[in-house]
Amino acid sequence: MKQLSTYLLILAIALGTVSCEGFFGRKTDLSFIDAPQFQARDVAYVPIQPILDGFFEPSDVIAGYDELIYMVDAGTEEIIALDQSGREQGRYTLPGVVKIAQDRQMNILAIGTLDTTINEVDYTLSTIYRLNLNSPLGYNISNARIVEKIIHPFYFKTSFSSLDAEVRFTSLDVKGDNTYYATRIGPRENENQVGGPDDGVVLFNEDDEYVSNVFISTDVGFFRGYFRDPMCITTFAKPRQSPSVSMSSNFFVAMADPEVPIKVQSIQFFETEFGSSYEVQILDFTDTSEANDFLYRPDRFERPVDMTLTGDGTNYLFLVDQAKDSIFQFTTRGFEGVNPPPGSSEKKNIIASFGGTGEGPTQFNNPTAVAYLDEILYVTDRDNGRLLRFKLTTDID
Repeated sequence: MKQLSTYLLILAIALGTVSCEGFFGRKTDLSFIDAPQFQARDVAYVPIQPILDGFFEPSDVIAGYDELIYMVDAGTEEIIALDQSGREQGRYTLPGVVKIAQDRQMNILAIGTLDTTINEVDYTLSTIYRLNLNSPLGYNISNARIVEKIIHPFYFKTSFSSLDAEVRFTSLDVKGDNTYYATRIGPRENENQVGGPDDGVVLFNEDDEYVSNVFISTDVGFFRGYFRDPMCITTFAKPRQSPSVSMSSNFFVAMADPEVPIKVQSIQFFETEFGSSYEVQILDFTDTSEANDFLYRPDRFERPVDMTLTGDGTNYLFLVDQAKDSIFQFTTRGFEGVNPPPGSSEKKNIIASFGGTGEGPTQFNNPTAVAYLDEILYVTDRDNGRLLRFKLTTDID
């Protein structure tokens, strides 16, 4: 609780001091898309038919640099590859798999589990697997080979305690240089323990070697235990593959701790002649001339579990709030909504967020993940056992 009180103090100082500034390739063939079912709004995300269903417990979806869509079905412990029309391209079984990412070398990084015995006691440990999709049989998820395992806690220490088995990775995402961040959660808040507190963001290099934990510098101090129950992270490097893929080390992170009022935050990396640091970016949450609502409005979200950024230059952030059964869209400046279309009389962002509990084509029952590629939004709807696809009305030719 001491760390949480410190966090709230930082937030209070930031809110009080910044005032209105806020607080700390080729074109795809889309002929497979049936006529969408339009909502009442002129600017909205509308469903693409058919809905892809029949899954057991879809827990993640990503757009790959190979232009395939990869989905995790945690219920069957499988990674499933789909083309953009929804046709299955292959499957791979991995123990305990829940989350995935792909680097620019087309390798899959997957969060799963590993069963092991330590001092004659059986444990199931959170593990990041690297899968090489190339084999003599060809490039395909079905032919994947495990080429590396990052087992918690042995990537940063050789000792082990039973509490280490309670720590788990919750998400990961790759930077443009193939280094990557992973978020993790666990029971220990001790900032002085080896490897930092269990809750945190961890940086790995392209060879799957532990580099460091991400600690936060602020005007009121340096904090090793800043992140509270981090559930997901997204970098700015997103497909399509091209020389213009972002090389930024900045990221967005979402925290589920109910006592953290600003649950989704933008983290910026700075490097100077005096060293490097990570700092919270201050985004506006009061200027209603720009938007009707904001990413940084306190207590905006309940349980953010996944998010992604667009890689096509539109600079949108999509966020899944599992507790609200909803998908939210923001600009990277923190304004909710999309830019007004040409000819619109609207002068500020138009809200396109959607959802609600149910089985309808724009409703969800425990959504778990979101991905974006070629103007199509993909959402895994866990308890309805389906993968939904959406397109913005202003993007429909």
